[in-house]
Amino acid sequence: MRFRMTLPLTVTAALLLAAFSTGSPVFLTGASLIILLCLSSVIAVMQAAGSMKLSGGLSERVVQRGEDVKLEIILHCRSLIPIAPLELEMSAGPDHQAQTMVIDFVPKEGVRLELPCHAAHVGVSRPGVNAVTVTDLFGICSKRVEPRREGGELVVLPLPFEVGQQIYAGGDSGSESMARASEDITSPADVRAYQQGDAMKKIHWKLSMRKQELMVRRFEAPVMPDALVLLDCSAPPRQAGEEALADVKDTLLETAASIMAENTRTDHPARLPLLGEHPVELDKGMGMPAILETLAHVDFSATEPFERVLQLEMRRMRKVGCTIVISARLNSRMVDAMSSMRRMGPYVRLYLVTFTPEEEQLAPMISRLQNAGVEVCYVTPLAL
Repeated sequence: MRFRMTLPLTVTAALLLAAFSTGSPVFLTGASLIILLCLSSVIAVMQAAGSMKLSGGLSERVVQRGEDVKLEIILHCRSLIPIAPLELEMSAGPDHQAQTMVIDFVPKEGVRLELPCHAAHVGVSRPGVNAVTVTDLFGICSKRVEPRREGGELVVLPLPFEVGQQIYAGGDSGSESMARASEDITSPADVRAYQQGDAMKKIHWKLSMRKQELMVRRFEAPVMPDALVLLDCSAPPRQAGEEALADVKDTLLETAASIMAENTRTDHPARLPLLGEHPVELDKGMGMPAILETLAHVDFSATEPFERVLQLEMRRMRKVGCTIVISARLNSRMVDAMSSMRRMGPYVRLYLVTFTPEEEQLAPMISRLQNAGVEVCYVTPLAL
């Protein structure tokens, strides 16, 4: 509770001094009235704050970016002594900062508010009333009440868009890539006698020496090569403003969602590792609803440089037929890493999220990537 007692105390002290100096009851009465006024103000604020109740909720808890929801709030507040208009600190969604709303009068049945929330950006938030400030009529004291949040959690999902068909190593994008699917040499299923045309690397030399004839390992059946999606989960480069930065984050997440959605139309496994405070790896088998909701919780808190992440992920390249890189930044170390990935076999495609694809400093790096056989696609952030 905050008090503004400097002026009332000063006036009261002056009136008391005048009353004791002159013996006049008028000054003593004035001082008494000011003291009663201060006490009534404190009582009014305490009673209103103690009786305050908030209830309500969202019309929907999970929406896609660009949709609208309604937040309903019902406020009850009673005080026998009149108080000043209430100030509500409102949080209306992931794309809005806290705003102040003033309510002049709260009837006995309470006040019902319906606030529109436009889900302009992907993310998770808790729309509702952050705090209510109760003040007496004379501004002598005030109290900031932080009620229990009644709005609930609002999850804004990324909105997938159409992307090009994924290309796998060898130039095919369908079942023909089975021909490239390599056998897992760490998982021999059986052995058999050598036959004309068998590769020398399949010969089980120790067993052949023991049996005095060439024996060949039979490996597990080849599987479809993976699609590996690498999303830059570190903080994007600084933009012209907060809205532009939020648009870049939306586009990064929606590009990843679009690629995973496109992969559901193929038989290839797809994996999407997400780094940050709570690292997780998404798999196509989880289903798109779970993938979209997990992407909505990405907070871009990864501290590992993305070029380092690319280098670490090279260990998967033996089983990967297509590598998709999604980032809002591009530097020479990233170019080197993606070029090395392409030389290791899988097809590599870069989705570069930028407002300025024609930027001069990007041209040399884009040229290096294209010369290395890496496909480069530009994605321009779009506000909704």
